[in-house]
Amino acid sequence: MTYDRLVCANCAAPVAEGRCPVCRANRERLQQDGPFAGLSPAALLALLVVLVAAVALLAAQTA
Repeated sequence: MTYDRLVCANCAAPVAEGRCPVCRANRERLQQDGPFAGLSPAALLALLVVLVAAVALLAAQTA
């Protein structure tokens, strides 16, 4: 999940604005996540299906 839709429980402002120390800390933590952190579960599943299909196609060509 990206931080642009999150609302801070401390100040009730969007986390992306970074109004309070809690917002700023969470914004920094979310920005430091890995390269797949912003992808939705559906996008990750689609990526996995494409990867499995590519491996299956490669295996069929070598057999």
